[in-house]
Amino acid sequence: MRIALFVTCLADTLFPEAAKATVRLLERLGHEVVFPADQTCCGQMHVNTGYPDDALRLVRRHVRVFAPYDVVVAPSGSCVGSVRHQHAMVARRAGDERLASRAEEVASRTCELSELLVDVLGVTDVGAYFPHRVTYHPTCHSLRMIRVGDKPLRLLREVRGLELVELPQAEQCCGFGGTFAVKNADTSTAMLADKMRNVLATRAEVCTAGDSSCLMHIGGGLSRLRAGVRTVHLAEILASTEGAETAGERDRLEVGS
Repeated sequence: MRIALFVTCLADTLFPEAAKATVRLLERLGHEVVFPADQTCCGQMHVNTGYPDDALRLVRRHVRVFAPYDVVVAPSGSCVGSVRHQHAMVARRAGDERLASRAEEVASRTCELSELLVDVLGVTDVGAYFPHRVTYHPTCHSLRMIRVGDKPLRLLREVRGLELVELPQAEQCCGFGGTFAVKNADTSTAMLADKMRNVLATRAEVCTAGDSSCLMHIGGGLSRLRAGVRTVHLAEILASTEGAETAGERDRLEVGS
């Protein structure tokens, strides 16, 4: 299968290992992954902060770039949620019904990584090896907007060497929420404290999730506590194999040693 990678802003600028791991994983499973170089931000930030007119230009570009592909994957439930639930809305608000219809077509072919693996490719055992105690945080957009359900957990349970421990009050938001963390810093910090307390209660070595944004928030808090718990994107865990750790995983182990 030929799959287009929607890399997302955070992977492009801050957390490239999540995107690289997505490519390695899918290629290991026998699929061709292409990277449309003209892609940019999906516009979620603009919509969420009240700038739909600015988002409209990004929606047009996103639709143009990804319309030729039968399957699009992103290592982000948040950005996939924007494509599915905001793009057509932004187009219709601007009175562009043709763009709205095209946006819906692209959205119907756009998957978050765990959805692609389980629902489209029909695989839960991806041949991964990750010998660590891991807990999983279900991010708000993946849980409530695109409803990936237990797909990430099903994938993690098949990873050799991995000990999966349940996260208490897992469905609680970590407090990030994009600009929410900036505009409501005190509330965000209190929510993060609750999330970190629950992560630490698991005695996990690694906290994983399908969104780099939430991992950035949780990981930043844990690093300030010097808790010794690392955050690793789900794609990096699934891409890991025995004797061939991802570059990001290797770097983190060296820093922590």
